[in-house]
Amino acid sequence: MKKGLLIIYSGPSGVGKSTILSKVLKEKDLNLAFSVSMTTRKPRDGEKDGKDYFFVEKEEFEKAIENDEFLEYASYVDNYYGTPKAYVDSKRSKGKNVILEIDVQGGLQVIEKCPDAISLFIEPPSIEILKNRLIGRGTDEISVIEKRLKQVKREIKTAKSYKYHIINDDLDKAVNEVIEIIKKEMN
Repeated sequence: MKKGLLIIYSGPSGVGKSTILSKVLKEKDLNLAFSVSMTTRKPRDGEKDGKDYFFVEKEEFEKAIENDEFLEYASYVDNYYGTPKAYVDSKRSKGKNVILEIDVQGGLQVIEKCPDAISLFIEPPSIEILKNRLIGRGTDEISVIEKRLKQVKREIKTAKSYKYHIINDDLDKAVNEVIEIIKKEMN
């Protein structure tokens, strides 16, 4: 059996990553498996261990760090988050194409460790359009949006290491681009 692809999928907050990915994951012929991350944070209502995250205690996570069991990991707001190598390797060895929806810093760690990975970066058509989208959501104060936009500019600069860049100026077009890239890489 042919080993599955490892697909790194990143982009700034508010760019439409999750919306695009939800449509891409419905494409059965792509044979995709969504990577489940490990975290030390407590489950939220409705979240299931092994489906949404692998929920573990801090000590267990730190032991996994010591044993080099992650493709990447980070600490964020007093909790750890990471991508377990064993889970990804297990899915890939069964021929599944594993997709990691991951922040840029984590993506760069995986690109470095796994040169065979396919890396996709979703970009906004412009910073101004992204700003309008974030304002339109109505979920954040303008000061928070301004901080996010500074982060977006940094992420776009560091995303040069990603092989593919998809501009989300049209949802259907972006979805089709991601699908076509994965199909091309499968062959």
